[in-house]
Amino acid sequence: MTLAELVSEIKRKKSFLCVGLDVDLNKIPPHLLETEDPIFEFNKQIIDATHHVAVSYKPNTAFYEAYGIKGWQSLDKTIRYINENYPEIFTIADAKRGDIGNTSTMYAKAFFEDLNFDSVTVAPYMGSDSVEPFLAFKDKFTIMLALTSNKGGLDFQGKELTDGKPLYKEVLKTSLTWNNSENLMFVVGATKAEYFKGIREIAPNSFLLVPGVGAQGGSLEGVCEHGINKNNIGLLINSSRGIIYASNGTNFAEAAKLEAEKLQQQMATILAKNNIS
Repeated sequence: MTLAELVSEIKRKKSFLCVGLDVDLNKIPPHLLETEDPIFEFNKQIIDATHHVAVSYKPNTAFYEAYGIKGWQSLDKTIRYINENYPEIFTIADAKRGDIGNTSTMYAKAFFEDLNFDSVTVAPYMGSDSVEPFLAFKDKFTIMLALTSNKGGLDFQGKELTDGKPLYKEVLKTSLTWNNSENLMFVVGATKAEYFKGIREIAPNSFLLVPGVGAQGGSLEGVCEHGINKNNIGLLINSSRGIIYASNGTNFAEAAKLEAEKLQQQMATILAKNNIS
């Protein structure tokens, strides 16, 4: 998928919603446990119920790896289902990989070639040669951790360097000089909404994947105030638990649909306020 195709889909659906497919067998409706592949069946019904308002799906690979080979097979079936039935939707492998060059190349091949995801999340701690192997893939995107929404996110990311700037700003600035940096996106947590203005000064045109809206307490309006880019929107707002676990009953897919539509309606209003169509 190209960036232009992603932007076109956002404008068509009036939505920049990413649905996180973080499947916990202890939380899904009990009747699904009787099916051959409960994880895939849960994902399939969530996808079918929300695809009309979602522009992206983001499985967190830990929720599949935890179940061994069966979990990985469920992930494989899920991404193939999306690609075959809803190819216009942007897919994110939330894997947070990052290692020395040849290892990163193998990680990239696994997610970009074998599983055919459009993007993958990576950690920047090891520097350029751990990220550039991901960036080398044409029409694929690397979503690098910049400022995360977790409690300890600022333990290192917010540390001031000798010039007084926090580390996450240096990460943003430096990464934009790397080879194929036009294929970079960044993870910025919604719970850090007050930081978006400064982030946009460094990366005005980059897409930002924003977790933390909803269950983690992040504000959609707060993020969009300074995070939205009037040229290409530049935001993917992720919601996981607030959508996929809206109900634990047989009506779980319908409940997920209603929660996704609520967010989409808010997004449509925000786009209209910014004269984006």
